[in-house]
Amino acid sequence: MVSPFALGRHSKSYRSIYSIICRNASTTNTTGGGGHHHPADKNNDNHHNWGQDVVITGSLSGAKHVSKLVPPSSIITSNKSPGIKNEARLLVSGPDATGIVASFSQLLFGHGCGIVDCTSESSEKDNYHDAMVVAKGESGQRPQQDRMFFQRILFNYSNINVERSVVEKEIESISRKFGMESQLSWGDKRRNVAIFVSKYDHCLWELLLRHRAGELTCDIPVIISNHEDLRPVAETFNIPYLVFPVNQETPKSDQEQKQMELLRERNIDLLVLARYMQVLSPTFCNSFHNRIINIHHSFLPAFMGGMPYHRAHERGVKLIGATAHYATMDLDQGPIVEQDIMRVSHRDDVRDLIRKGRTLEKNVLVSAVKAHLEDRIIVHRNKCIVFAE
Repeated sequence: MVSPFALGRHSKSYRSIYSIICRNASTTNTTGGGGHHHPADKNNDNHHNWGQDVVITGSLSGAKHVSKLVPPSSIITSNKSPGIKNEARLLVSGPDATGIVASFSQLLFGHGCGIVDCTSESSEKDNYHDAMVVAKGESGQRPQQDRMFFQRILFNYSNINVERSVVEKEIESISRKFGMESQLSWGDKRRNVAIFVSKYDHCLWELLLRHRAGELTCDIPVIISNHEDLRPVAETFNIPYLVFPVNQETPKSDQEQKQMELLRERNIDLLVLARYMQVLSPTFCNSFHNRIINIHHSFLPAFMGGMPYHRAHERGVKLIGATAHYATMDLDQGPIVEQDIMRVSHRDDVRDLIRKGRTLEKNVLVSAVKAHLEDRIIVHRNKCIVFAE
């Protein structure tokens, strides 16, 4: 029995074959994790003999014919979104090597799990980064020896035939074998998200409305601010609103310590800075590494820091943008998750740029938060590999 993902390691190679498998599997009356055939299909010319060898004409990246596909029980065609019951997500990243895709797909199939979606990307060796590492003498950094491989597997475990811990240990074993990092989420626990705001309300409204509409699969147990201004918004959605003012009487360091204690008590998984106009300390950022998403009102790396619309207007830009990124100790320089742009002209003043930018900011932020909650992001160095929905 051959897994479809043993046929090729790279996205263009096996995605085309996978799409063929899904189309053909859907014609065999596949239901749930298994499938059955109507008696009338026995002599149907479209009925596949699942026991024959694979015959492929053309290259892997442009396969024209696959005469043997895996049994319907190994592939689940589904239009359900990630995060539903009994669907898990596996992220793997590390040096590229032959057999990675086959190893993980065969592991899951062997334990009764059906692959719903599988996407992978690979990157060339980053010679520029290596040169910078050597030139700067950065401690703890090593030049990249090989091209890198990134994969996201969405699988259904309704018919899993072993304990979850067995799957977890075997995934760890394969990861060690290939020198890779892996992250597995069973998708059965809603994550807790805390939203940080100041006085601007457009991003907060968008997040809460999208959450109410069911577009963001999470719980929002608290909204934190340094001002009272947006309390009515929080009360509209019956979410606790806690204020930690920052002034001479209540220094930022003391307030951050209280905030971190609160976030730990409430088991917060993700922090969203929805136009929170305070710079977080390195200690705070490191405590929630790659778990703080900030929205910056410019197309980074242009116009970092404060008043980007004013500086953009001074330069006479023809495009404005918004960037959602993971917050790090380097202001506005964390891994970029999502971006978007909008055309402007010399007729637009600063107020026009701010008005037009609000639409970009709220949509970009929601897209980034959604990608994080659905485990569609792998952070590699200072870059984000973001898999499509």
